[in-house]
Parts: sequence; structure tokens; C-alpha cells
Amino acid sequence: MRILHTMLRVGDLQRSIDFYTNVLGMKLLRTSDNPEYKYTLAFLGYGSNPDHAELELTYNYGTTSYDMGNAYGHIAISATDIYSAAAAVKANGGSVTREPGPVKGGSTVIAFVTDPDGYKIELIERSFDGAGAGL
Repeated sequence: MRILHTMLRVGDLQRSIDFYTNVLGMKLLRTSDNPEYKYTLAFLGYGSNPDHAELELTYNYGTTSYDMGNAYGHIAISATDIYSAAAAVKANGGSVTREPGPVKGGSTVIAFVTDPDGYKIELIERSFDGAGAGL
């Protein structure tokens, strides 16, 4: 088994696509509009299934915001250099809500970013062997 995608409900599909492509560097992989059921899907990622997990953004017609609740945590994305990744997020209009630095009680370097709908994205510093993708 493997994770195929994570779905997030968004209040403005184009705003969210712009954030994930322009700020986090993902690619828009495909979209699907379903007027009969009043929703549109957009799949994004650094690569597509089955080699990479994807992010599914769901826009339900007429819904502009959602109650985040207290169960959602975050999505994690790796980057080779968290400090430059956070600087790039800011330069592209994104919001860094936890500046880069070591995680409390450890040495892994992380940062947090918030998307336009309030979802948290953790950036985790990792090196790549050339096969992976990230910021």
C-alpha cells in the first residue's frame, strides 16, 4: 500500500492553485469539474502517482471557507535548505508562521507555512539523492 493523495477543501480554487504552484513550486497535474455535483477538483504535486503522493484540492461551489476544527495537523514537505525555502515562500507572497530552526528537543531543521485557507505545511530539511522532489 501507499499514500496516493491528501484532500483539502478550499474556499477559492484558483487562489489555492496559485499558492501551491507559485509559492511552494508544485505542478498542477490535472483538474476535474463536476457541475452536476457542484464541485471541482485540482490535483497538484512535485510528481504524479504512483511515484509521488499528490495533493487534491476540492472546491465545493458556493463555499468560501471551512471551520478548521482541532483535529487537522499539517502536511509535511521536504526541502534541501529550509532557510532558502522559507525565504522563497516569503518572496513569493507566502506566510511563514514558524521561522526555520531546529525542532524542540531535536536537531531536525523545520519551518511552518500557512496556505490561504489556513492549512499548515511543515517544511522539513532533508537531503535528496536526485530521485526526490521538493522545494
